[in-house]
Amino acid sequence: MSVGVLLVTHNRLGEELLRTARTILGGHPLATGTLGVPQDSDPSAALQRGLTLLGQLDDGDGALILTDAFGSTPSNVAVRLGQQAGAPVISGVNLPMLLRVLNYPQLPLEELRAKALSGGRDGILLVEPSPLLRQDHGG
Repeated sequence: MSVGVLLVTHNRLGEELLRTARTILGGHPLATGTLGVPQDSDPSAALQRGLTLLGQLDDGDGALILTDAFGSTPSNVAVRLGQQAGAPVISGVNLPMLLRVLNYPQLPLEELRAKALSGGRDGILLVEPSPLLRQDHGG
C-alpha cells in the first residue's frame, strides 16, 4: 500500500503538472488524481467529486492533497476536503514539489508531507547568469 495524491487546482493545471511529471519520471508509482476547479464551478459539487476521488486514491495509507494558490476556490475546496477526509493539504504546488513526492512512494504520509514541503521550497531558486556565461554569449 502507499499514499494517494490528489491535485486540486485551477482548471487543468493539475492534469498538466501530473502529465509533465509522468513524462520526466517515465511513469509514477503512486495513485494520483486531479480535480480541476474552473472559475465558475460549484464548490459543493467540486467537494463531492473530490471526496469520491479521495476514496479511490486512499488504499489505507492516507492521501496527500496538493493545491495551487492559497485562498482561491480550488484551495478552499482542498481545505474542506482535507478537513472531511483527515488528509493534509499543501498549498503552492509546483513541479519540483510533485516530482519530490512521486520519487518517494515508499514513505508514510507524514514523511511524504515533509518531502512535498521541502521539494516545493528547494525548487524555487533565483538564477542569475554568471559572469562566465555572459562572456560566452557576447554579454
